[in-house]
Amino acid sequence: MTPRRAPRRGGTRARRAALRTTGALLTAGAALLGEAGPGAAQAASRCDDVPGFHALDFRVGEWTVWVEGEQVGTNRITKVLSGCAVEEHWEAAGGGRGRSLFYDLPAESAWRQVWVTQRALLPGGVEEKRQMDSPAGGVRFQGTVTRPDGATYLDRTTLTPLAGGQVRQHIETSTDGGATWRTTFDAEYRPAGA
Repeated sequence: MTPRRAPRRGGTRARRAALRTTGALLTAGAALLGEAGPGAAQAASRCDDVPGFHALDFRVGEWTVWVEGEQVGTNRITKVLSGCAVEEHWEAAGGGRGRSLFYDLPAESAWRQVWVTQRALLPGGVEEKRQMDSPAGGVRFQGTVTRPDGATYLDRTTLTPLAGGQVRQHIETSTDGGATWRTTFDAEYRPAGA
């Protein structure tokens, strides 16, 4: 004999009313946050139409990457999501790979970077950096890396456009809170096929 289920309370009419109330509350909450619903997205500008979203345009492209005259890898950097983010696809000559997503926070007028490699379990294999003050003409990102022993160090990357459509990527680390910096990677990005 199959046990009988208890009768449902609130029937179909009550469930529909509850769903309408929930939908109304969500719409009201979105309006309070400045997202009034489907029409709000159409009223907003595309990221490509906002000047702050072009700070990394000089870096977009297909690149060969050189250190002291030796090609050390390739990098494909593209704008995605209607210009709201920039994706990086790094391939090292020795087989290592890395991916970045750069995105701008308009409320802060600052870009962020999330960097991930196949060595995510090691220090520096995953990093989050935020845009910092940078030298004229360049863009700088800085973050903190934690070692397995709990010690931390600063890691910063400075991207600078060069003559001839090239880009310099200069990565430095500091173990003394930024008083001194040591170069760990200083590369020249050249347009692929050039």
